[in-house]
Amino acid sequence: MFFAQYYLDCLSQASYMIADETTGRAVVVDPRRDISEYVADAAAHGFTVEGVLNTHFHADFLAGHLEMADRTGAWIGYGRSAETEYPSRKFADGDRVSLGDVTLQIMETPGHTPESISILVYEHGDDPVPYGVLTGDALFIGDVGRPDLLASLGATADELGRMLYDSVQRKLMALPDEVRVFPAHGAGSACGKNLSTQRQSTIGEQRATNYACRPMSEEQFLALVTAGQPAAPGYFSYDAVLNRREHGLFDVAGVARPLSAEEFMQRRAAGAVVVDARSPQDFAAGHLRGSVNVPADGRFAEQAGMVVAPEQEVIVITPQDREEEVLTRLARIGFDRTGGYLREPEGAFPALAGDMDRASRLTADELRRLRGGDEPPLVLDVRNTAEREEGCIDGSLHIPLAELARRIDEVPVGRPLVVHCAGGHRSSIAASLLRHAGRTDVSDLLGGYGAWLAESVPADV
Repeated sequence: MFFAQYYLDCLSQASYMIADETTGRAVVVDPRRDISEYVADAAAHGFTVEGVLNTHFHADFLAGHLEMADRTGAWIGYGRSAETEYPSRKFADGDRVSLGDVTLQIMETPGHTPESISILVYEHGDDPVPYGVLTGDALFIGDVGRPDLLASLGATADELGRMLYDSVQRKLMALPDEVRVFPAHGAGSACGKNLSTQRQSTIGEQRATNYACRPMSEEQFLALVTAGQPAAPGYFSYDAVLNRREHGLFDVAGVARPLSAEEFMQRRAAGAVVVDARSPQDFAAGHLRGSVNVPADGRFAEQAGMVVAPEQEVIVITPQDREEEVLTRLARIGFDRTGGYLREPEGAFPALAGDMDRASRLTADELRRLRGGDEPPLVLDVRNTAEREEGCIDGSLHIPLAELARRIDEVPVGRPLVVHCAGGHRSSIAASLLRHAGRTDVSDLLGGYGAWLAESVPADV
């Protein structure tokens, strides 16, 4: 058996290829849109990718099933309750896919979404115990899939939570302890709240250490898994629907178009949103007025999807030689309305001086002094709820970054604003979004709440 995990750090997303080395027949599970790595690996090993299995309609990324089918001729498979605009095979509980001796068996595990499946992997079709189980977003390492996402169209969080209880407590926990667990996401994903950095585990380890896998009643389970979930990015519902639909194929060459300064400014004037993917430091030193700062060094795609709407045209400014990477990462979440990138921005900026601006960034000490003045600024906390529960700046307004774009009218107009997060990354995004929306007196806090807290602790005498 050939078994490979492909992990995408910026989306905390795992996909898999399983093949029978004797027959050369392979299946890819939960692929991303840029499929070249899977295709290259299959070619290097002499495999034929016969099928693509998606464990569910993903909300946090646009899966690469259409790209794989187009490139390889593979069929596309889902759980039996999935409805798609494109041709797909439906698999019910217990159905098997034979690749030769290597065999995959479908286990219906709804709860994160109604159509969710897990996939048992058998190295030999007659093995009494599977090698492992690909759990999709039903069971993570340290957590389970949240049942409250808008991805689950037509079902309530309560209904899905009860399905998830059955899937986790009665189905997955009924597997032998030695079965390896391979989830679809890891730490950092908004698909859960307590995901581990580990990329594989066992049923036994999860039974012993995962809070949601301990024996408990259905009501206890519901209370635990619905509490303290992070705010979901706005694009999640868009991707969950788009993954069901026929849509255009990924083509980075089609979107990675260099634009002159004149072309770039024409698109900006026509309504395109400028996403500046440079660091907060470089952005603060000088940027096009009204641009939104989403640093490439971080969870770029997810955070861009928090502050830009999928239907908006996007043009980008990127760090040197990272244009294709940034546009690929936008495409991974289905943001295909990209008009290109500014060619050599550092050389173009001097000619655009009249449209350039600097961003105000304050130290914790400067903020403290301003708060004691005649016109204290309003402090906006854009951390998640669980982070704020551990401590906050007195009197601050709380709107998580993932909710700010749709709740921006809750931020008072005509008053100085200082935005903070935990360390200073998300606050630069939020402050730039507020300026884009017309707020003029906006600063962000250098070092975030961590710096504020450190400033509040008296030095040892």
